[in-house]
Formats: sequence, C-alpha cells, structure tokens
Amino acid sequence: MNRGLLLRLENLVQLRGACWQLRALSSRKVCGAQWKPGQLSAHPVGSLLLHPQLLQKDRLISAALSQCRHLATKEETKKKKKRILLTRGEVEIRQKMTVEELAQAMGKDIDHIYEALLYTDINLDSVEPDSILREDHIKMIVQKSGMKYKSAKLKEEKERKNTDAVKRQVVNYPAVLTPRPPVVTILGHVDHGKTTLLDSLRKTQVASMEAGGITQHIGAFIVHMPSGEKITFLDTPGHAAFSAMRARGTNVTDIVILVVAAEDGVMQQTIESIQHAKNAGVPLILAINKCDKPEADPERVKKELLAHDVVCEEFGGDVQAVNISALKGENLMVLAEATVALAEMLELKADATGLVEGTIIESRKDKGKGPLTTAIIQRGTLRKGCVLVAGKTWAKVRFLFDENGKAVDAASPGIPVEIMGWKESPSAGNEILEVESEQRAQEVVAWRTYVEQQEKMKKDLEVIEAKQKEHRLEYEKKQQQLAHLTWRQKKAVLYKANKHLMFSRPKERTEMDENTLSLIVKGDVDGSVEAILNILDSYDCEDECKLDIVYFGMGDISENDVSLAEAFNGVIFGFSVKANASIKKLADKKGIKIKLHNIIYKLIEDLKDELNSRLPPAVVETTVGEASVLDTFSVTVGKTKIPVAGCRVHKGLLDRKMKFKLIRNRDVIWKGCLSSLKHHKDDVQVIKTGMDCGLSLDKNLEFNIGDEIICYEEKEVQQTTSWDPGF
Repeated sequence: MNRGLLLRLENLVQLRGACWQLRALSSRKVCGAQWKPGQLSAHPVGSLLLHPQLLQKDRLISAALSQCRHLATKEETKKKKKRILLTRGEVEIRQKMTVEELAQAMGKDIDHIYEALLYTDINLDSVEPDSILREDHIKMIVQKSGMKYKSAKLKEEKERKNTDAVKRQVVNYPAVLTPRPPVVTILGHVDHGKTTLLDSLRKTQVASMEAGGITQHIGAFIVHMPSGEKITFLDTPGHAAFSAMRARGTNVTDIVILVVAAEDGVMQQTIESIQHAKNAGVPLILAINKCDKPEADPERVKKELLAHDVVCEEFGGDVQAVNISALKGENLMVLAEATVALAEMLELKADATGLVEGTIIESRKDKGKGPLTTAIIQRGTLRKGCVLVAGKTWAKVRFLFDENGKAVDAASPGIPVEIMGWKESPSAGNEILEVESEQRAQEVVAWRTYVEQQEKMKKDLEVIEAKQKEHRLEYEKKQQQLAHLTWRQKKAVLYKANKHLMFSRPKERTEMDENTLSLIVKGDVDGSVEAILNILDSYDCEDECKLDIVYFGMGDISENDVSLAEAFNGVIFGFSVKANASIKKLADKKGIKIKLHNIIYKLIEDLKDELNSRLPPAVVETTVGEASVLDTFSVTVGKTKIPVAGCRVHKGLLDRKMKFKLIRNRDVIWKGCLSSLKHHKDDVQVIKTGMDCGLSLDKNLEFNIGDEIICYEEKEVQQTTSWDPGF
C-alpha cells in the first residue's frame, strides 16, 4: 500500500477519535453520564500498535481534553458544594455579628433578618445593616428560620503590650541635683492688679496689650533680680471663666503670690485661688495691692483672710504679707525678696541630666510656625532635636524660644520655653516626656490612642446595654399585654403593628431645628477654648433653645469654618482671633455671622443675645380697663336671645377694638371680642372710668352678677434666656 495514503488514513482515524471524545464530553454535560477515555470504539487498535507515535499523540489529546473537562466543571462543583452546605441548615455564628453578616451566613436577604427581629425586644428604628446583634438574638433568628447554629472558633486576641512612656525614678543624689529658679504663680480676683504687678516686675507693657486690662490666657516669664537670682512667674487669668487654667498654674508652681486689692478685700476668685493653692500644697505670699488709694484698708484684708485659714505672720501664722502698689512700683523689691527668701527655705533643686520631663502650660497655633506650646521644664535639659511625647501627639524639637520670642539652644529645669515642632497641638496641662527615638514616640502615641479607644468602646458598650435593657423591658411589657392571645394571634398583631418598620431606615436630618443654635468656636490658645467650652457646659436651658457645638479649635477663622457654619446654619464665635477680608466677604455672601471678641464676658453676652434671638416671642397681656357686672338681661334679635351684661367701668377704659376676658371666681371662663358695646341706647367705641354700659360677647354665654370684665391688649415681647453662666 502507498505509504502516503496510509499516513493520511491514520490522521483521519485520529481526528475521528478526537471528535468522538468531544461528543462524549458534551453528552456527559447533558445527561450526566460518567465519562471514561477507554470507551471509544472508533479508534483502530491495530493502527495504534503499528505506530506508537500515534498512541502518544492520542494520550496527549486525551489528557488535554480531561483538563478541559475539569476546568469546565469546577464552578459547577463549587455551587453544588455550597448548595449542600446550605441545605443542611447549619449556620456558623459568632459574637458581635452584624445584620448583614448574619444574612450572608444564613443565605438570606436582609429583609428576612428584619422580619425575624420583629419577635425580639430590639427597636427596629435604630437597626442598620451594620448594626451589631446580641448573641441570644442571633440564635433566635437562626432558630426561627428553621436552621441550626454552631459557634465559630474564636481566635484568641493577644493581650497588647503596654508601650507607654513613664517618668524616671526620682534620684536624690546631691551630686546630680542642681539649684533651679522657683516657679511662682500670681493668683487673685479679676482686676486686682496681677498683670500690673508682673508688668512692674519685668518692666514691660503687658497690661496695656491685654484687652480691657484683663489677662485672657496664661503667660510664663523670667524676672532677673538685682542680686542675680531668677524667678519664673506664671500669670494666670483672674476671670471666673478661667478656673481650669488657674488650677494648672498651681500644679506646676512652687510658690503662690496671692494678690488682693486693699479696697475690695476678699472676692470670689480670691477664695478659689486659696483653694487651688491648698489642693496643690503650695505655700502662699500675700500681696495687698492698691495700698496707695485713700479707701485702702490692708488690715481688713488680713482679717478677712483669717476666715479662709490664711494667717499672716503678725497674727502668729507663716504667711508673709507685703503692702504694695503695683501701679506706682512701691515695695515691689520687698515682695521679690520675700519670694527669694521663701525659695531658699524650700531648697528647690532638680536633676538637669537625663531624659526631659515637663508640663505644658499653654498651647496655640501659629500661621508660620505651626503648633506651639509653652512649657515649664521640671527635669533634664531640653535641646533642639529632642523627641518629646505629650498626650496623643509627639514632636521633634526644631526651635526653642524664650518669653521674648528669641531663639535659645537649651532650657534647664524651672525655665519656661516655647517649643516648635509638634505634629499636632497637645492640650494644656499635658505631661511632656522625652523618648529615645521617633519610632519610640510613635509607639507611645499608638498605645495611648489604643487605650483611649478601648475606654470609649467600654463606655459605648455600657450605653448600648442600658438601651437594650430599656427595650427589653418595653418588649416584656408588650408581651404581657398579649399574653391572653394564641401564638397565631400574637404573630398577626405584631406583624400589623411593625410591618411599616421592616423596610424603613433612619433618615438623616435634612434641616436643622429652628430652635437650635449651632456654634463654631475658635480661640487663640488651647486654654481660651477650654474656658469657653467649660462655660458652655453649664448651659441648662435645652427646653428653651438647644445649643449644639459643631466644631471648636485654635487659630484664625478659615474658609472651612464658614462652610461648616453654612451647613449647620450656625454662628462663628472667635476669641482673640482674626478673620481676613476674604473670609468676611465669603461669610457675608453666605449669610453667616462671625462674632469676634477679645474679652470673655463680652463674648458670653453676645452669645446670650444670639440665644435670645432664637427664642419665639412671648405674648404679654397689658390690662387697659376693668368693669364689674351689676345686672344681667337679654335682648331678642330675630328668634335668638342674646345675654347682655350691665356693667360699670371702675378702672381704665373699655375699647371695643381690643380683646376681653370674663373672670368668675378668679377663673377665666372666656376670652374673645365684644359683639356690641352700648351707652344707654347708643353704640359707642370707648367707655371710660365711672360710666355705665351694656355689652354682649361674641359667644352665647350667660353672665352672673359680680363677674369681672377685663379689657386687655396683647403685645409680643422678645424672650430672654434664663441661662446664667455665673458672671
């Protein structure tokens, strides 16, 4: 036989065998028959034995087709497995599953879960797809759906290692400790001359720069004495709003100078300052100011202080008292010497080596420099490049500034310094700790953030449990009301009552309540914002007008603040900050109010005026005239009898245009207008005092002799808020 013809024949046979394999595969898909490569009968065995290379090719083709079959059925096998798992009716559950997760685990839609929740004590108004369900509710939903549940294996959460930074141990080796300047806080009532005293000590004009002569936020300064000693002074506000800032001042201080005006004596913030000093365990020096005034009475001040356990040396106590005049500079050196003498007795020393420790006195934002903090260093020596941690932020120190704004290279214990290089603004009062590296600082901040989140979650969980308990009690009460019904009747009643909730979701509030004042508060420093927020915390008139603080922060008014105010229909209040011309123009265009103040009590007064404007006007009744009913009779008009009262006016006048009320036995039984007013037989508009008249009402009401007819006028008067911020 021709060899070429034989090869062509063998190729045709091979092609035919491949076609039979493809047909068998398609037949398996349609009929589900099990496919086996060896069942092909059309392949001639003889030709395969004669030509082994054809057998090899056939095997390769079979393997390729087998792989094709495997790929084609892979997805189908997966679906089959899923169907098998689902038909078993066993759901794997775990704690804190959401509605959406439970629906996926059960192979149901979310509405099925909502329907099952109708039989629980859960309030469906507050349920969202991402709401977390209690374990007993999850089990109940699975059981109601005719399925079984099994608990998933929980991964054991490893306890996180505490990576917080802590203070160094106190070392009392005399060789390590070096003398440091005393930190002195000046406390006292508002306008008793604290800033003027400090101004006279350091020969600058701080008081003239302060708005209204009142210190608005804390300042830290060094005063150099002629003898060479240094004294670090903290100047705290005396206004009632700044109580927290005064408390911070005493916590880092060594000595308190209590300033009391000789003509005013002991006032509210004087008492508070004494209490702050006692709580901190800090010794006092009494500075009786304004002794140059004719009405000054220093002895009265000393006696008044006895009631508050402040006993001066002349009365057998240990408190030094110095009579001064801060304005004229009288006896200031005596006061400074008394401070130095007390500091020597206290033997103030600190460790200037090792890692830095300190306290933030004030925090603010600067446009060019970013977040800045004023701090008092307590241990170690602060230099450029140090890595610091305070609260939930950290800094690599870029620059250090003294109280005059001059750059310095280092700050030792007892020295106030302004620090630049913070990632974010820390809060005033936070503790400063130096760490070894930036990585270590990030670890500390991450740990503190984690701890705060855990505490917040714990508090949120307590609130959730309290709400759930409340709903559970309500649910049990409803179940008791339905106790007499059969289970089918209960199901029908519950479904009818709650079916409108199944597809409803809480909608976002699209428009603000008219009786709500939304605030954006901006301040120059952290302490000022803190003081304003503390005042707003005392607001207790939510029934009159709701107060909503949308945002608060430091720095000048920005475009973002205006956008927030527009979104919430709010008002921007700025304290010791500015708003540039473009921001003011934008605010005017959007109808947003920007209120800027430099004095705290004026800001609060403006806030109260804004609250008043949100209150609805009150209707006030003003009495115009009074009359007594002396006789009663009736007049027939058509077929209707109309009661008429014969009256005499004994006060003011009766004007038919105004409103009237009928009083019987001190109770108001009618309010409205008159249908007629006559003097003898004439219709009149006004009846004056001493005149008699007959009148009828716009309502068919019987009169009694002795009734009182009051003529009054209604006027709308602007309400004022009853909120009292305490000053």
